[in-house]
Amino acid sequence: MQRTAVNPVMWAAEMGFNQGELVAGHTRSLYCSGQTAMSRDGKPQHDGDMAAQLALSFDNLEAVLREADMSVADLVRLNVYTTDVDLLFRHYGVLASRLGAAGVAPATTMLGVTRLAIPGQLVELEGTAVA
Repeated sequence: MQRTAVNPVMWAAEMGFNQGELVAGHTRSLYCSGQTAMSRDGKPQHDGDMAAQLALSFDNLEAVLREADMSVADLVRLNVYTTDVDLLFRHYGVLASRLGAAGVAPATTMLGVTRLAIPGQLVELEGTAVA
């Protein structure tokens, strides 16, 4: 698979994401459902703790990727839904560091929403990966 960053402006890349990702030569695509801070048995975790919810949501996204024999390095798109954009920005380093460690800057959209499916959840991560 060949990935090419598409950035008509550079401010996005400086923040850790690309405006677009052109992907060629891939053979598999994985569309991941939104992942939140849920335990393996489906119990919400870390009520009110954005940093901990971000970390566990990312762990859960990574588990889906692993199950498909993929990794964070294969993410080309990441949608971030949050009930509190300002709070998310204060803890965005949790997410940015995980993406940076994998050497990726997927095309990303962040949306503020009124609520998520499970009460107490502050953030949900939805990814697309190609390999």
